[in-house]
Amino acid sequence: MIALLISGGLAMIPIVLCALIATVIIIERLWYFASIKKGQRDLLPRLKNSLDKGHYDEAAAICDTVESPVSRLMKTGIAYREYSEIAIKEAVMNQANREIPRLERFLPTLGTIATIATLLGLLGTVTGNIQAFGVLGDMGSMGNPAVLAGAIAQALVTTATGLIVSIPAIIFYNYFIAEVNHLVTEMESSVSDLVLLLDSGKKKHEV
Repeated sequence: MIALLISGGLAMIPIVLCALIATVIIIERLWYFASIKKGQRDLLPRLKNSLDKGHYDEAAAICDTVESPVSRLMKTGIAYREYSEIAIKEAVMNQANREIPRLERFLPTLGTIATIATLLGLLGTVTGNIQAFGVLGDMGSMGNPAVLAGAIAQALVTTATGLIVSIPAIIFYNYFIAEVNHLVTEMESSVSDLVLLLDSGKKKHEV
């Protein structure tokens, strides 16, 4: 396997680096999104129970126990509970704008790798073909079979390796983008739910 990779020539170095970086990003993002889903699964019901009782400090403490964008939005909304509905929504949406870069962290890099891995493979193909034609030009129509085979191997190996890196990177990039969009939609929905909970809690304690 190592010998096969070596046969790909210098173009294999950046391709392998792309593969390592993409692997680290994919593992980190999978863990990140899984931890978010696990943490905020029962967040809203727990908050509803505390807010219905008017226990705002307890509700804020619940938010602190969950590491997710939605929990931070909820905590911001609770902190602004004494303000108008418009002010609460504005404060929460400002927090949401700060959360989005965290959700998209490393995704531009993964998208870039998905593109350049293929291009690096094509570059290896071109250089391999140039080398192959150079062998034919220098040594006649038959050329040196060993050198010619090495040049052709370089062309094929780099193309294949570039695609092997690029295809999973594209798949996971699109998956993570879908997860980000889903979480943004969930955050928007949570803002409305929180405003209703806070408004309901105020009315209960004004009576």
